[in-house]
Amino acid sequence: MPVPARTVLVAAFLCFAAPAFTLDEDGDAALDGVIRLVDAGKFKDAEARIAQSLAETQPGAAQRSALEFQRERMRRILLDFTLSEAIAKARVREQIPDLRDEEFAAWDAAGLLEYRSIDGRRLYFSRSPANLFRLSAAAFARRHKPPDWQDAPMERANDHHREVIAQARATGRASVAPRRVRVTQAITVHKDVVPEGETLRVWLPFARSIRGQQENIQLIGSVPAMHTVAPESALQRTVYLEQPAQAHRPTTFSVTYELTTFAQYHNMDADKVVAARITPELARHVAERPPHIVFTDDVRKLSREVVGAEKNPYRIAQKLFAWVDRIPWAGAIEYSTITNISDYALHAGHADCGQQTLLLMTLLRLNGIPSRWQSGMIFSDGTYDLMHDWGWLYLAPYGWVPMDVTFGQLQAGDPAVDGFYLGGLDSYRIAFNDDYSQPLIPAKQHFRSETVDLQRGEVEWRGGNLYFNQWDYGFTANVIR
Repeated sequence: MPVPARTVLVAAFLCFAAPAFTLDEDGDAALDGVIRLVDAGKFKDAEARIAQSLAETQPGAAQRSALEFQRERMRRILLDFTLSEAIAKARVREQIPDLRDEEFAAWDAAGLLEYRSIDGRRLYFSRSPANLFRLSAAAFARRHKPPDWQDAPMERANDHHREVIAQARATGRASVAPRRVRVTQAITVHKDVVPEGETLRVWLPFARSIRGQQENIQLIGSVPAMHTVAPESALQRTVYLEQPAQAHRPTTFSVTYELTTFAQYHNMDADKVVAARITPELARHVAERPPHIVFTDDVRKLSREVVGAEKNPYRIAQKLFAWVDRIPWAGAIEYSTITNISDYALHAGHADCGQQTLLLMTLLRLNGIPSRWQSGMIFSDGTYDLMHDWGWLYLAPYGWVPMDVTFGQLQAGDPAVDGFYLGGLDSYRIAFNDDYSQPLIPAKQHFRSETVDLQRGEVEWRGGNLYFNQWDYGFTANVIR
């Protein structure tokens, strides 16, 4: 079931410009054709179609911006897919010195090395050699040294999960195990990416105040000192900063704040769960939301196979959660380059946290179970931190309860601990976003680097957006008590 280009445009366009516009039928068809060409790797044909549409049809502001974004999308895809087959093989050989050509060919044929054919060139994703060792047990066993990645501490059952469950049971409260945390987030713009004296505009992610999840947020300071904090109503909340660029020097922006985070645990009885009454407030949480939440034929087919005759919403959620949890994690291509993220997660053979979450949200909504997005950063008592996405689902009579399908089913031998992340969350995460693809405050004037999530931040100047390869982000979180 194809995604209408009109809905792709509207959903994406709201991320990088303030006003919304309507496409005419000719513009809709032209954009749809360009999207299909880009997805097929026919970049030269797409560029020709874009140039023709811009020259001949005199498109309106929305049409022009949408077509120009497809041009930008091609540029971003080429930043992700940089490796020839020879270079990809050489990268794998760094870990498997005696790699045989037929081994590489077999892994490649199995789809374990992500690539795209672009204008007749076979280009591999820059992270595909590293991802191979996450996706193939055979490749992992052939490594000549241990892996260089570190899994999140909360991905494995530990004393914190038991602490949360024990406190929730003892107190009867869902929000427990508070942690007071001091956070510093930063963006450093590379030197000389804009002319000296030009104003750099930066949006740094900032914690949302959510009762029972994260409270008592206190902004300590920022660099530069003058800042604008988006209101609590902003579903992708930021601190906005400006600073002039200096010649031959990087420019750093930062914000420091404290907050109290809480774990969540909802001790649910499946036999008490009933189908939710879909109120006007819940209606949008069971609806399709193109381009990334679409009830395609493949999604419908999968749902029928997984859910079967089950009618209990909680048990349906358990089945869908378990299925999506089996998708192996791998480093992801940039979200702004993907036409339909849930469809990508269904077919790519791997997915990261946001891709898994959007697929699970899609499946839940298809089954009449409300679901919504949340994302931010996870941290630890040590030095570990990482961007992360998760979600919430609505189960009557319990209401909204959290889910983290990427951490998934734990392996403790205790059903309460094993099922912790379907109805529970740890204390070691901060939410910036209570929805995806939401406008920033103040509005961004140019394309966003990240059109879906907001965890690293955004940067622009009057000449345009600054993409991720033009700046670095930093995040530190220290548990105070």
